[in-house]
Amino acid sequence: MALHIHNSYSRKKEIFESITPGHVGMYVCGPTVSGESHLGHARPYVSFDIVYRYLTYKKYKVRYVRNITDAGHFEEEGREAEDKVSKKAQLEKLEPMEMVQKYTNLFHWAMKQFNCIEPSIEPTATGHIVEQIGMIEDIIEKGFAYEVNGSVYFDVKKYAANYDYGKLSGRVIEELLDSSNRENLTRDLEGQQEKKDAADFALWKAAPAEHIMRWKSPWGEGFPGWHIECSAMATKYLGPQFDIHGGGMDLLFPHHESEIAQSTICNHTAPVKYWMHNNMITINGRKMGKSYNNVIKLTELFSGNHPLLSQPFHPMTIRFFILQSHYRSTLDFSNEALMSSEKAFKRLWEAFEVLKKLSFEKNETATDSELDTKINTWLNEFEEFMDDDFGTPRVIANMFEIAPVINSLKDGLIPATAIKSETLELMKNKFADFLENIFGLKNMDESNNELLSPVMQLLLDIRKEAKSKKDFATSDKIRNQLIEMGIVIKDDKDGNTSWGVA
Repeated sequence: MALHIHNSYSRKKEIFESITPGHVGMYVCGPTVSGESHLGHARPYVSFDIVYRYLTYKKYKVRYVRNITDAGHFEEEGREAEDKVSKKAQLEKLEPMEMVQKYTNLFHWAMKQFNCIEPSIEPTATGHIVEQIGMIEDIIEKGFAYEVNGSVYFDVKKYAANYDYGKLSGRVIEELLDSSNRENLTRDLEGQQEKKDAADFALWKAAPAEHIMRWKSPWGEGFPGWHIECSAMATKYLGPQFDIHGGGMDLLFPHHESEIAQSTICNHTAPVKYWMHNNMITINGRKMGKSYNNVIKLTELFSGNHPLLSQPFHPMTIRFFILQSHYRSTLDFSNEALMSSEKAFKRLWEAFEVLKKLSFEKNETATDSELDTKINTWLNEFEEFMDDDFGTPRVIANMFEIAPVINSLKDGLIPATAIKSETLELMKNKFADFLENIFGLKNMDESNNELLSPVMQLLLDIRKEAKSKKDFATSDKIRNQLIEMGIVIKDDKDGNTSWGVA
């Protein structure tokens, strides 16, 4: 069976055929490093890590580009324009790039805990200002953007008159323009009065006097729009058209719709062959958001230091939990669901450890041919399910069908002669390929030690920062909760902190 991918653009599964045979170009929208990564960030990067791993398993040479948004990321559709990076830097009283480095390091650390493979290229928005300005100049020259008071806006109505604007997100351009203009009348949104239409989006924003991050441009000092960043970086490293563009469903509009428009004008072709979007994570049936007080940071997941958590959860538990649902399905998170995933993962991994140790004399015939056939069917379906739009839950379900057979072979409840020796070898190879190489899972016991030390250092750094800001409530909370977990921290007279198990 050929690999099939659900294309968000066509809204149907399509046979995957790469533009260049044997090679795949894949771009995934990376984090905006204005804060610590949370549970919602875990899903896209684990999901597309699986895509990367499986394409590699299928013998494709993959160039995986995942950007870092370290400037701008202002959104104007339905809310006040805001530069997230600059605003957060002011709140934290840090130089913007100092804050960017802090949260980029935290993001990389979290991805390492999840055992995500590093992308081939990880470009930053601030490292590609020249390319963004070049694209904006090109769009203006072709008549699809206009400059007002040092800001540059993309002319959505003109683009929609010539191209199929809104197809990816399912937006109807007339309704979009009408609703945007009605909203413009009822809300005082920054910069909206400059636009021809409220639906037009910013390619470049003039920087007010208090704005920290700013660059020189043909239109004056300012900073780039969020959408143009990805168009510029994707074009530079993957060319005018590439195979796969991934991200969360929340990026369908306006981000990815805007990317298509910008890149199509500049490169005279639709930029992406297959659009892939993972669905959202809900928490106890509710959307995750600050207003619901249910945002869970990854460090809180790993430490258990959150009101919704009863215990710390290992990154492999979280990774397995994500893989138990199809990437396009809503994933409802709860403490109980994670606890169930932890038990299920341990049970499956224990069966895998037993399987690795199983051996019996070579036999080319099976005394239980029905069982032997059933096992081979389950194993061969691993790849069949993955070829059907990366169906990880169905693969895991088959693994749980095989796990009792493995344990019964170990306990002698099923005789070694029941299955062929080549079936046993196939079981070993398939479980290793899919659990370790494609799903990227690791033994929790072996990775606990390598995880605990950096987690503790992170907690100590957060506590130290809290104390420096005289936030003694947070400092004491970290110390007291660690004591409850059996970990004691000690501060010496020189201000150094050490920890140990009580």
